[in-house]
Amino acid sequence: MQSFEITDPIEARRSRFAQFRGQKATVMLNGLPVTGMVRSVREHKSGDPMRWTVTVVPKQGTASPPLRCSSGKQRSA
Repeated sequence: MQSFEITDPIEARRSRFAQFRGQKATVMLNGLPVTGMVRSVREHKSGDPMRWTVTVVPKQGTASPPLRCSSGKQRSA
């Protein structure tokens, strides 16, 4: 499992949609794409800016369109 923190609310929403729909998602972690099923999306209510912790279980195969990395730049898989 890979856990990472994001600050973009749109990315958090995309992660939640992938989790609830049971779809694979691709995210960039340290410059490497991680494709898998989103296991959890947790909101940290304290602090500014708002943050979410997303946990992905890596899977092999193709994925749906990639999510954006926390820096806000679009990256392709």
